[in-house]
Amino acid sequence: MTRGMEGARIRLDPAFQSVAEAVAGAGLPPMVDLSPDEARQRVRGTTASCAPGPDVGAVTAHTIGDHIAVRLYRPHTTTSASTVVHFHGGGWVTGDLEYADAICRAIAETAGATVVSVDYRLAPEHRFPAAIDDAMAVLRWVAAGSEDLGRSVVVTGDSAGGNLAAVCANLARDDEEIDLVGQVLIYPVVDTDLDRDSYATNSGVFLGAREMQWFLDHYCPEAAPRTSPMIAPIRALDLSGLPSTVVVVGGHDPLLDEGLEYAQRLSEAGVRVELLRYPSLPHGFLQFTAASSAAAAAAGEIVAAIARIIETVDVHKDSEEGSVHA
Repeated sequence: MTRGMEGARIRLDPAFQSVAEAVAGAGLPPMVDLSPDEARQRVRGTTASCAPGPDVGAVTAHTIGDHIAVRLYRPHTTTSASTVVHFHGGGWVTGDLEYADAICRAIAETAGATVVSVDYRLAPEHRFPAAIDDAMAVLRWVAAGSEDLGRSVVVTGDSAGGNLAAVCANLARDDEEIDLVGQVLIYPVVDTDLDRDSYATNSGVFLGAREMQWFLDHYCPEAAPRTSPMIAPIRALDLSGLPSTVVVVGGHDPLLDEGLEYAQRLSEAGVRVELLRYPSLPHGFLQFTAASSAAAAAAGEIVAAIARIIETVDVHKDSEEGSVHA
């Protein structure tokens, strides 16, 4: 058992306990002993553990510039003028468009908004800040109204994708081209301090200090940039002016403490924050919605939170337009 987020001791969801025991019993080498390509293959092998997303109106592939692949998910019925830009997880080293397919479908249909899923470049072939460069390029592409996309943007992402979403949100404050109206950070990497208590308590279920060190060593081998807000957004001196935010944390996640602290710092900076806490779930639970009913329920709540942000933005913009025309 691990200590929950409010002092209670909450057990790991039994479905994940079974998965963890099955992984341990399989005798597979730890991820830190794999090459990046081997790790990517292992992550692709977990696809069956993620329940497929709903049918959507259309899915199309596009390329931005010379190398950035994106996938657009358009809902059957578009009710929002905003666009969601999603960054997949995988420690900046693994993950791809398929990794994020289910959540992107669910967001599109539930929120009635087009979702742009980003296949940013991965490390170690393309190290920091390549992924950030790609992410910002996609935001500017959307902001330009490409493919008839709504120019107001909500960024979302899980784990390393949550890191990219948070970093982009901070950078977008100084970019007049980008109208960023929300960010949803799902068990995000927002710091590089591997000595937090939640690392000591929660390492071992899919992610731990050794794995995070492995990811960081591939993404940013040099130590100095790791304390920069470009990698650790929690270390930004000023978090004011950021848009409405949802932060999602799991009680069995090594990243729990930094997620809670980031939510608190955002709130103290005057940012509207909704904190979604799942005491029985580990890191990466969105990839196991077919195995865990608790993870599936949490995914539904996260998508609903994204839809609420978009609805609030749309209502606000409609109100502004009404005032202008009055």
